[in-house]
Amino acid sequence: MLLRRRVYGADHDHPGPRPDRRYAELVGNPLDGLLLLDITGWTQDEVDTDCAFSTQPGQFGAGGQAMYNPRPGDPARFDLTGDAP
Repeated sequence: MLLRRRVYGADHDHPGPRPDRRYAELVGNPLDGLLLLDITGWTQDEVDTDCAFSTQPGQFGAGGQAMYNPRPGDPARFDLTGDAP
C-alpha cells in the first residue's frame, strides 16, 4: 500500500500538499516523512521557532502536544523532540 503525504491541520477531504504552498516535513514521528506542516507565509523568525501541535496519540494521550524544533540549517524539516501534557 502506498502512503500519501498529508498536511497537519488540513481539511480531511483534501489532506495532501498543494503546489502553491510551502511545507516543512515533521520528522521523528510514526508518520515520519509523510506528515507536513504548511509554513506558507511564515516569517524566518517563525520558521526558526520551536512549536507544539495537539495530538491524540503520544505519551500523554488525547490533549497532549507533540513538540518540534526546526532543524538547524534545514528549514524544510522540523524534528520531534518529545511530548508534553
